[in-house]
Amino acid sequence: MEERSRYQALTRDELARLVPELLLIGQLIDRSGMAWCIGAFGRDEMAQVAIDEWAAASPIYTRRMQRALGYQGDDVVTIFKGLQLDIGAPPQFMDFRYSVDDLQHGAFHLDHCGALMDVEPMGAEYVRAMCHDIEDPTFDATAVATNPHAQVRPIHRPPRVPSDRTPHCAWTVIIDPAYPRVSATAECLRNSESRAAQVELEPIVPGGGGRDDYSGPLLSDLDFADFSHAALVRIADEVCLQMHLLFNGFRMAVEKRLPDAPADAERLALRTLIGIAGIASERIMRAVELPRTSEGAARLLMLHPILNPAAYVAAARDGDRVEVRPSLAHEDRAWLSLCTPDELRPLQAAVRALDPAFDVEVAGSSEAWSLQVVRGEDAKEFDEVAVTRYSTGAGFTFEPRRSLPLYPV
Repeated sequence: MEERSRYQALTRDELARLVPELLLIGQLIDRSGMAWCIGAFGRDEMAQVAIDEWAAASPIYTRRMQRALGYQGDDVVTIFKGLQLDIGAPPQFMDFRYSVDDLQHGAFHLDHCGALMDVEPMGAEYVRAMCHDIEDPTFDATAVATNPHAQVRPIHRPPRVPSDRTPHCAWTVIIDPAYPRVSATAECLRNSESRAAQVELEPIVPGGGGRDDYSGPLLSDLDFADFSHAALVRIADEVCLQMHLLFNGFRMAVEKRLPDAPADAERLALRTLIGIAGIASERIMRAVELPRTSEGAARLLMLHPILNPAAYVAAARDGDRVEVRPSLAHEDRAWLSLCTPDELRPLQAAVRALDPAFDVEVAGSSEAWSLQVVRGEDAKEFDEVAVTRYSTGAGFTFEPRRSLPLYPV
């Protein structure tokens, strides 16, 4: 019998801790990938890669989450709910504070922007690239999933003057039919045909205790402990799909710039995955306690976004062994396609977060292979993981927050 979700076996408490971790992992993908894009293309073109990447993914996964949690609409409240469940705005690390005047007029500011904390030490030009060049088109691309006449515009934003200015930035969100219609990008239309965009996940079966959807008022913060077990499983699977859709966008953006060098494009994708694979495992371990055994490492792999959701990635675990079969992820050339018997580093980075002495032995073909976790000597951390660790998100700690109704009160 096929597994409905690899997160199904986790407790409700574990899932409530895991979901914000998955959202943060999605944000940190770019802390890995953009470092290598700067080296390959320079700062300005790196910014264009990020724009293409996020615009190709966010409208698709935003609509998916709306459908999953029953808050579809065309208003500001729907836009803000979507941001609260978006890997581009993980809670607290990107501390969005919302206000709503009416269904067509709202605003938000960031009391803390982890992305800004990562980029500010690099200088004002990098800050402008992120907070101006990248944010303008990508905020509109996210809003277009809800209403093509929505505009997200700055009140103020970095570079900060004075240098310790708070909040870090502030924006208005206004929906007006007179505004020019925003359209999906060509890459977004292409991504919408991907298996990740179209895969069907198990519906949320209500009645298990807790919130089964996000209908009703917009909340100041999402306390994931309020959600039902079924809802948290679906959210976790959807967040993993957000990451795969973002990686699809990243691949398209990089390959467009390296049409005559596919090996170089593949190398950029691989280095990005190695970096996020190790940090993702560390974040998962904050939510789920795992024994420092080979079986614990195999369990960690089965919770990792590389192998999720189950409807997208065909895999099974038996003790300290993991079996992978051809699946939708291979058709998309997703992260899993970069993990083969000839390329072990992403999987090694993932298991070594639990113990630096762990290694993997993999046998089979590029799409059907068997992995066994083994113990060897302590290994040096991969450079790609060390680069991703530069982000303050690698060690970020979530704090308890109360969910208060914002609109309607």
